[in-house]
Amino acid sequence: MASGIQRNLTDPGPGGGAAVRVRGLTRRFDGRAVIEGLDLDVAPGEFVALLGASGCGKSTLLRILADLDRDIDGEVTVARRRAVGFQAPRLVPWKRVWRNVVLGLPGRPDRARAERALREVGLGHRVGVWPKVLSGGEAQRAALARALVRDPDLLLLDEPFSALDALTRITAQDLVAELWQRHGCAVVLVTHDVEEAVLLADRVLVMRDGAIAHDRRIDLDRPRDRSDAGFVALRTDLLARLGVKADKEGAAQA
Repeated sequence: MASGIQRNLTDPGPGGGAAVRVRGLTRRFDGRAVIEGLDLDVAPGEFVALLGASGCGKSTLLRILADLDRDIDGEVTVARRRAVGFQAPRLVPWKRVWRNVVLGLPGRPDRARAERALREVGLGHRVGVWPKVLSGGEAQRAALARALVRDPDLLLLDEPFSALDALTRITAQDLVAELWQRHGCAVVLVTHDVEEAVLLADRVLVMRDGAIAHDRRIDLDRPRDRSDAGFVALRTDLLARLGVKADKEGAAQA
């Protein structure tokens, strides 16, 4: 990779700068470009969802924004205070839930701070238990508390609901929407779920062949109604851009 990579981790400050600024980003694996010449801007407080087929570069881009992959060409500027939520909760099994929430924070473990974050995600009654007793939805909420306790300017989410059952997933989506509006941080969400993207995001980006092929602003009022005609039309359009047919109600067809 080129030696002249600029990777500036900056704090955008209240109402200023950008949460994400990417210019000419390229990432190659064994000589094959998974991301090539990508440009991206995410404003402070903006919720952006990334859609695309497997292998299009969505999760690779998220890992780069999280500073987990530095073997790149191009310029990447992201908010200094950022947190990441993954598909798996990644809780440490030998630490109580509250200790998982503040794991990695500087100084002594702050139980009161962990308790506040856990109450915010509806887990105030699970503060002192071991991770193994949590349900899948509870474990993801604990992971979300661990991200939010860092008071991030940028929250990066990599398919955090994909392993949840349908009802738990809807509850988790509603919780993320509520917490995003309360905290005001920028969010970049990687998902395969078009409905989820339209439900949560200010903008939906469709990635194809390592580039952003479509950038769609979602101007629907919040909270959003999945049965609303505008919602269905947006979902149908995005499915078509992903090469998926939809019926007249906007549901994907095999």
